[in-house]
Amino acid sequence: MTVDTDVEGGRPETIKAVPVRHPGRWVAAAVIAVLAAMFVHFLLTSKSLEWSEQWKYLFSKPVLMGVRNTIWLTVVAMAGGVLLGIVLSLMRLSANPLLSGAAWLYLWFFRGTPLYTQLLIWGAIGSLFPTVGIGIPFGPEFHTWQTQTLINAASAAALGLTLNEAAYMAEIIRAGILSVDEGQQEASSALGMSRTQTMRRIVLPQAMRVIVPPTGNEALSTLKNTSLVVAIPYAELTRTQETISAVTYKVIPMLVMACLWYLALSSIMMVGQHYLERHYSKGVRGSNGEESEARQWLRLRTRGGGQ
Repeated sequence: MTVDTDVEGGRPETIKAVPVRHPGRWVAAAVIAVLAAMFVHFLLTSKSLEWSEQWKYLFSKPVLMGVRNTIWLTVVAMAGGVLLGIVLSLMRLSANPLLSGAAWLYLWFFRGTPLYTQLLIWGAIGSLFPTVGIGIPFGPEFHTWQTQTLINAASAAALGLTLNEAAYMAEIIRAGILSVDEGQQEASSALGMSRTQTMRRIVLPQAMRVIVPPTGNEALSTLKNTSLVVAIPYAELTRTQETISAVTYKVIPMLVMACLWYLALSSIMMVGQHYLERHYSKGVRGSNGEESEARQWLRLRTRGGGQ
């Protein structure tokens, strides 16, 4: 790069650019490197971790059963939470004040109380409702069941996680629906589309790019929240390691083993979340510049070019 002219030679003088120094970056990098080396040294030399003891139980039958129950609870809670969350979000958006108020009251309770406390209630549901039955409201019952036999530990854990997750998914789905321009819904109504058709073909496909990222985070949170069902109790991963450590007195190794399983499951879910987000983050136009399917379908209907 040249700027001034050399007075004596009549030629431009070359300026040597000096890069800006960032000593703070080197200091931070050195600190992180030292801390990382100390952590690796701790992992390799600490006797309290007892890696051989962890390897002994890592793939044992009780632990694998606990991992299976953890995965099962996560899948059931997320599936039920999404379905119930859709219903609650539509109720919140309803013009009917009774539906909107009932949904708000549901969200108020399940988001305002701790999940652990809710699971404790589900674990003692038999004390709150000794029997459940079918019959005429405020009248005779045709048949009754013992609550404790009808709702076992697995059902109580799944119900507690599902009902709590639905409250959060309802707000996520409602935010996604509100992110879609109202003009598209008005145009769909002008074309004679029902509310269900508009929601399925126009609104939800575009709302997914807003819904998917926080839903992935909720799935990760649900995976970790399954550890709270020890309040019921139910034999998931955390409960299983507690049972083993109570017998072997190896508390720290079993806790680390449980963390390794949670990290492995979370990593797999993060990979799936990445690809889902990349798929739905195309927005109005995809990565190749093509118009999104929902907008293209609405445009063709507006011009009379398709069904």
